[in-house]
Amino acid sequence: MKLVYGVKDKPTFGKLLVFALQQLLAILAATIAVPAIIGNGMSHSAALFGAGLGTIVYQLFTKFKSPVFLGSSFAFIGSMLAAFAASVSMAAGYAGLIIGAAFAGLVYVVLAIIVKIAGGKWINKLMPPVVIGPTVALIGLSLAGAAISDLQVGKVMVDGASVASPYACIICGLVTLAVVIICSVYGKKMTKLIPFIIGIVAGYALAAILTVIGNATGNQALMIIDFSAFANMKWYPDFTFVTALKGVKEIDASYIATIAVAYIPVAFVVFAEHIADHKNLSTIIGTELLEEPGLHRTLLGDGIGSVAGAFFGGCPNTTYGESVGCVAITGNASVVTILATAIIAMLASFVAPFVTFLATIPNCVMGGVCISLYGFIAVSGLKMIQQVDLGQNKNLFVVAVILITGIGGLTLTFGKVTITAIACALILGILTNVLVSKAKED
Repeated sequence: MKLVYGVKDKPTFGKLLVFALQQLLAILAATIAVPAIIGNGMSHSAALFGAGLGTIVYQLFTKFKSPVFLGSSFAFIGSMLAAFAASVSMAAGYAGLIIGAAFAGLVYVVLAIIVKIAGGKWINKLMPPVVIGPTVALIGLSLAGAAISDLQVGKVMVDGASVASPYACIICGLVTLAVVIICSVYGKKMTKLIPFIIGIVAGYALAAILTVIGNATGNQALMIIDFSAFANMKWYPDFTFVTALKGVKEIDASYIATIAVAYIPVAFVVFAEHIADHKNLSTIIGTELLEEPGLHRTLLGDGIGSVAGAFFGGCPNTTYGESVGCVAITGNASVVTILATAIIAMLASFVAPFVTFLATIPNCVMGGVCISLYGFIAVSGLKMIQQVDLGQNKNLFVVAVILITGIGGLTLTFGKVTITAIACALILGILTNVLVSKAKED
């Protein structure tokens, strides 16, 4: 696609700050959602710091050639919950998070060494466009439910449920989406480059107006934003390693073995998604990242970045589709923007009002943004499928197997290890492609 800023381009300082803020907003909801799901006192701001640090580590390993931000990985949620469930105390559970991330990082290091020795050309043979295209599309489509779910809820909760009317939330989300579309399609110069910031501001402003009216009239249906969060601000991040140090003495060999079983298999599953994300990003920026800087470097960056992120924030990191979508929609592939985003994320984690403001952005507003972000991921995959002759039954079967098994939600669970729908679809797609690869073309 045509990029406004290429990978090596450097926007002026003022524009850089605005672009970085936009990237931060794009990845924010998912990054802080993971510690919220895990609970056990995990810190949102620490997860944000860990994501920023992990991204910098990733960029160092990839020689600043891959414009993507690393955020908290949803794939390891089950592993993280297992770490707390098997621990004798919360402190030991925090130590387990770091040990688990180290195991996952080790898997990436081993895979990187194998790729370095064997080369990366086998990846293209194993995952040609007929396999990787529908898999990338599936990544976007699999997130569609999350976007629509968020579109219907606000931040004010009672008994774990949003009190706001889903219709009021949908209106805020659709206004956000409409502003993003208008700015991206009809905007000029800077407006076209920051559609998400303008869209989120518009959606937040509307939600704030409705919330003020709801508070004044006692109408819960209009209470979308939880302003009480500002009264309970945490002024500094609770870094994982601080609590983990207190629990090291409570760890034994049995617990370490449990952590290994919970984390290592998931790391292999995420490896498949790692390839799909980088294939998608390669299509957008016009450079094959699995060749330059190379799959071994992206794996090392992702793996070591995850360990660094978990050490501070508890959450292993992964390359974010939201970040890729932001690059695709805005045409800004500048790595400097990604670095600035990482630095701002780390600094912002110490600025309680800013982190709290970001945390109060309603789900419905982010849902409106994510409709476009996830949609662009899906469309990127469909563009890859355009290279494939679907008039050939052998290609048609591969695409069909991936899309139907993935959208259908096929998952496999072995003890505490779950192979996600995307991983199952990709594995079945690869096997189907191997099965039909010797067939003659019609």
